Amino acid sequence: MNWNQLVIAIVGGDRREQEIARCAVAAGAEVRAYGFPWPEQGLAGVRACDSAREALEGADIALFPIPGIAPDGALFAPQCEQRIVPDREMLAGMRKGGHIILGWADPKLKAHCEALSIALHEYEWDEDLMLLRGPAIVEGMLKVLIENTDITIHRARICLVGQGTIGSLVTHTLLALGARVHVAARNAVQRAAAHAAGAESHDLTELAQVLPGTDIVIASVPARVLGRELLQTLPKHALLVDLAAPPGGIDRDAAQELGLKFIWARGLGARAPITVGRSQWSGVQRRIENILKESQ
Repeated sequence: MNWNQLVIAIVGGDRREQEIARCAVAAGAEVRAYGFPWPEQGLAGVRACDSAREALEGADIALFPIPGIAPDGALFAPQCEQRIVPDREMLAGMRKGGHIILGWADPKLKAHCEALSIALHEYEWDEDLMLLRGPAIVEGMLKVLIENTDITIHRARICLVGQGTIGSLVTHTLLALGARVHVAARNAVQRAAAHAAGAESHDLTELAQVLPGTDIVIASVPARVLGRELLQTLPKHALLVDLAAPPGGIDRDAAQELGLKFIWARGLGARAPITVGRSQWSGVQRRIENILKESQ
C-alpha cells in the first residue's frame, strides 16, 4: 500500500485539523472529514461528511485530536454540534486492520480498538512534537493569564506545578516577563533546572507552604496534585490554570466550590492553527510512513 491507496478520516478537532487535512491531501491520500470547523472556501480534495461514522466507513487510518478525550469518552471537538464518542459500532466501519492516530486514548477507546483489532498510535507525550507546538501553547497561556487577572505578569507570584517539556517553556517565559516564579516538581533534575533558570524550586510536598500569597497557579501534570486541602491555602483572588491532559492537575470542582477562578486551558495549540497543524502532521506523517513500511 502507498499514500495514493490510503483512506484517511479526520474526526473532531479545531482549525488545526484543517491544516492537517491539507497536508494529508498533499501527501496523496483520500481524505474525509467530520467534526472540525469547515472553512468558507472549503478544503480542496477533502470530502466533508455528515457524521463521524460516515467519515470512518472504510478508512484505513483515523486521525483523532491531540487535546484528548472527555470523561464521557467524547473527542475534543469544541465547535461540533454533536458530541463525538467513538464507540464500537462507529469504529467497526473502519477497514480491517485499521489504525487510529491520536494524542492519547482512554480505557474505553482502547478496549473498543482491541476488540476490533484496530491499532492505536498515541503521540501526546512525544517530546519533539511538544516542543514544536510549545510556543503556541505558551502564547495561548499568556493570553489566558492577561484576560483573567487584574495584575501584571511582571512581579506576580506564580506557582508552576510540573516541570516537563511544556512546564519548562512556561518557566523560562514567565521569568523573562519578570514574574516571581516558584516551581513545584517531583523530579529532582527538573527542580534543579528550574533553579538554574532563576525560579524558586520546591518538592511537591512543600506546596502547602508555597501556595499562600500566590497570585496564579499553573498546572501541567496530568494527575490530581492540587486537591481541596491545598486549594484552601490560596488567596481568594488566585487564578488557577490547568494545562494538563485529563484528569488534570487541579480539582476543578473543589476550586469552584471554594470560589476560586479556574480555567482548564486545553487546546491552546489552536492559537496558531497553521503552525501547530503542520507540526502535528509531522508526527502523524512519520507514524503513517511506519505503518506503510510494515504493511509491505
